[in-house]
Amino acid sequence: MPKYVIERNIPGAGNLSRAQLQGISQASCGVLRELGPTIQWVQSYVTADKLYCVYISPNPEMIREHAKRGGFPADRISEIVTVIDPTTAEAHARV
Repeated sequence: MPKYVIERNIPGAGNLSRAQLQGISQASCGVLRELGPTIQWVQSYVTADKLYCVYISPNPEMIREHAKRGGFPADRISEIVTVIDPTTAEAHARV
């Protein structure tokens, strides 16, 4: 199933309290339960004015529906094509 990064513009996101983040998370989880098991929230990264959320979903339309029902933005949805990390730089020679 495809994995996506969702960019959410939320001015002041980095200043949200733990209770506010918990409320946003609870709202998101409630909508996910309504939409069923084909869409999953993996994790989110909070920056000063944005949230970057990683979701598994059959398509971007379901992510847009999740955002609409939850009342939060989905300003940009990008499919993750591949994942790299420091181990990607290592050469694996086979003899």
